[in-house]
Amino acid sequence: MSEWLNYAERAITGEELSLDEGLSILQADDEEVLPILQAAFKVRSHFYGKKVKLNMIINAKSGLCPENCGYCSQSIVSTAPVEKYSFLDKETLLAGAREAMERKAGTYCIVASGRGPTERELDGVIEAVEEITATMPLKICACLGILTDEKAKRLKQAGVHRYNHNINTHRDHHEAITTSHTYDNRVETVESAKSAGMSPCSGVIIGMGETDEQIVEMAYALREIDADSIPVNFLHAVPGTPLEGKSRTAPMKALRVLALMRFINPSKEIRVSGGRELNLRTLQPLALYAANSIFVGDYLTTEGQSVEIDHHMIEDLGFEIEERAIPVT
Repeated sequence: MSEWLNYAERAITGEELSLDEGLSILQADDEEVLPILQAAFKVRSHFYGKKVKLNMIINAKSGLCPENCGYCSQSIVSTAPVEKYSFLDKETLLAGAREAMERKAGTYCIVASGRGPTERELDGVIEAVEEITATMPLKICACLGILTDEKAKRLKQAGVHRYNHNINTHRDHHEAITTSHTYDNRVETVESAKSAGMSPCSGVIIGMGETDEQIVEMAYALREIDADSIPVNFLHAVPGTPLEGKSRTAPMKALRVLALMRFINPSKEIRVSGGRELNLRTLQPLALYAANSIFVGDYLTTEGQSVEIDHHMIEDLGFEIEERAIPVT
């Protein structure tokens, strides 16, 4: 049995890889990428078969953010020419949900810039979510920034299934990316979501200057948090942001990162997220041998590829879209 297949067998049984074993994946030669993906697919198929979960984002509030996150075109320190608008109204959020259904997405992600939701913004989300969940078989994921326990409970009661708040980077690298909130603020919000009964979603952005060791430790951190869904973003260095000019992640490295995440978090939803088109380029289909989830359509302030291309990519792989996250009764 190859080293990588051994990793796969151990991952399926719940055994955690060591730091050195994780590094061996990230630092393997490019010639090893296909055997690594074969082993990652063994784990992926054990838990998810050939199904692919589709997610769609609506940018419910754009720009106007007081935080200083270096990767974000919506932050206060960004000069990127992004559209700025306050919270979308209920009808626009409902129209987005209907669009998610048309795209065959099972999860509709309501995302808003800012440190955290105001009471008025929270009320608007709750009103829309209550109608969406009453009329459409969609899972709702909210990503509204830092939450209090009380606000988390209100979202859960309204019908929000999942809450996203990424750790984004390694604890020791966090202050190099943002200083307007702490790493612990992020972890505490994930814990608040969990305590309220929402499914925790937390992931990373690769390519912001972190080391390979830190990438492995980020995968461990997400395992410790017990995130049900792990978005793996690859930095899209938008001109006008502090990280402007950062080199993109090489496609083969990106594939090794996704495989690592699968080995360390074998039963979790691993989602290829922002930056996949720019960083993976023509190797995007290979990502689905490790990941089992993607976003369809545009991201927050950057464009994705067409929904038709994503549907064709999944079909051409012989995989199957999981069209309904919630069974119709």
